[in-house]
Amino acid sequence: MTAVVVGDDHGVFADALSTVLGQRRLEVRAVAHRASDVLAAVAEHRPAICLLDRTFADGDGLDLIPGLLAASSGTRIVMVTADTDDGAARRALDLGARGFVHKTRGVTALVDAIHRVLDGEIAVELPPRRRAAAPRGEDDDIRRLAAHLTARERECLRLIVQGRGTSEIAAGLGISVTTVRTHVQAVLTKLGAHTRLEAAALATRHALLGAR
Repeated sequence: MTAVVVGDDHGVFADALSTVLGQRRLEVRAVAHRASDVLAAVAEHRPAICLLDRTFADGDGLDLIPGLLAASSGTRIVMVTADTDDGAARRALDLGARGFVHKTRGVTALVDAIHRVLDGEIAVELPPRRRAAAPRGEDDDIRRLAAHLTARERECLRLIVQGRGTSEIAAGLGISVTTVRTHVQAVLTKLGAHTRLEAAALATRHALLGAR
């Protein structure tokens, strides 16, 4: 059984989630409903996974991430939230979280994300992208997002634009398939894209690969 701590201020949701996870061989050792209690629970139980909400009555889950990792370096944090802030996933990963799952994605997606994180991957499950008219400054916004790509992530994006698959990217860069998936997920998260095709379209439309 994989040990899990749940930090969520919605009691009914947390209790229901604990029951479901228990049926999937994920043992919830503690449930904390306040931000101030999450750190104590993680420090005490040192779980493999901490499922962390974004919004608590007494704080922001994002602010907890560095302290949780300091208290239990072996714990992998997966943020599970209904937050509609488009930049929350990127900020969570930048702070050290290994996963970000929007609550609208459902239990199956959450459990799959947990197992991917346990396997060493970064897992992001976002709601369907909201479609709206592009703002006048969209090009500048996308380029600012692209500036956060690492050199390796930029190489992966270039190969995605060329239509290369995961195995081809791994062979071309001399890295493992798992590492490629991690880089590709980081590219999607940082660009706010949900598919490789969308990321390729953004890169082409906004000339991202020529931006520095």
